Amino acid sequence: MGPVQQSRGAVILIAASVVVFDQITKSLALAQLSPGISRPLLPGLLDLRLVFNTGAAFSLFTGAASLLGGISLVVALAVLFWLLRCGPLRFWQGSGVGVLLGGTIGNGIDRWRLGTVTDFLELVPISFPIFNVADVAINLAVFFLLLDLLRPHGTNQR
Repeated sequence: MGPVQQSRGAVILIAASVVVFDQITKSLALAQLSPGISRPLLPGLLDLRLVFNTGAAFSLFTGAASLLGGISLVVALAVLFWLLRCGPLRFWQGSGVGVLLGGTIGNGIDRWRLGTVTDFLELVPISFPIFNVADVAINLAVFFLLLDLLRPHGTNQR
């Protein structure tokens, strides 16, 4: 039996699911939270706190939402173009590409529509930047793609 593979359609479905979940959670955060005020979600572990980021991860490039929105668009289009030209992807590779594409589009929508990214998830036990579902997806993409790189890819491997 050959390795588990994912079609382009499955990868696009993963990306679309991430975008929808990201945008729904951001809409809920905007409707239910007041900027800067923490509300426990998982006490002692995760709080909800609405903040707006005009930069990139860790507030790099603050105030460069238009530039970052353009970069998001270019990355999303490049990944889509590559995806349409490639064949079936290995499971972790396809999962990584799907969540990367979804996270890029999710934060890109915020930058294009609002000029800022809506963040609302705050880790309580450690000092860490506040993040959102798209950010989680992008970090999962790195993990999934590394996992794919570390796995053997012979014809009899799963």
